[in-house]
Amino acid sequence: MKRAYSVQDLAKMRTVAAVSLGKELDDAIGEVELSGTWFIYGPPKNGKTSMAMTLAKALARHKKVAYDSVEEGIRKTVRMAIERQNMHEVGRSFYLLDREFYDELFFRLKHNRKYGVVFIDSVQFMGLNFSDYKKMKLAFPDKLFVFISHVKGNAPDGHAAMRIMQDSDVIFSIRGFKAFVTSRFGGNGEYTISEEMAEKFYIK
Repeated sequence: MKRAYSVQDLAKMRTVAAVSLGKELDDAIGEVELSGTWFIYGPPKNGKTSMAMTLAKALARHKKVAYDSVEEGIRKTVRMAIERQNMHEVGRSFYLLDREFYDELFFRLKHNRKYGVVFIDSVQFMGLNFSDYKKMKLAFPDKLFVFISHVKGNAPDGHAAMRIMQDSDVIFSIRGFKAFVTSRFGGNGEYTISEEMAEKFYIK
């Protein structure tokens, strides 16, 4: 039989687990727990990758981050995004994985426990289904998974992506280099990824 938790137990867990990602992200998201699922989605060239790298850098100050670049691998565009965020500042707390699909990634996480945060870019390119997602989440309950998704119209593209989003603790809807955030941790729900690019987008 599993343990039952008192209100006092839960209060202690919250105090220990909640972390700060910096004022601007905290304002948008709230103070977060580094487990569960986050979800980033939006149209191309609107700032999804930049938002993902911003989060990866902030999270790497607390846990080791693995960014599985399933779609683009280690192409120049990915390397440029890493350079723009000055990821060298978090040293060996950030690792880029070159197109590891589901079985390879699962094997890595099972045999190398150092990664506390895992980005998967993207849901569609990995060919992930909801059953695989549940298996991974239940197998590694202490990890935070961050999924990046394409869109079809204004919604995540595909049944699996929709189901993963619905299960997520934090959702980032990206448009015009702004993230419109829905979070179970509170926050004001908006984060500007790039002031310069957002100004160009919204003043057209």
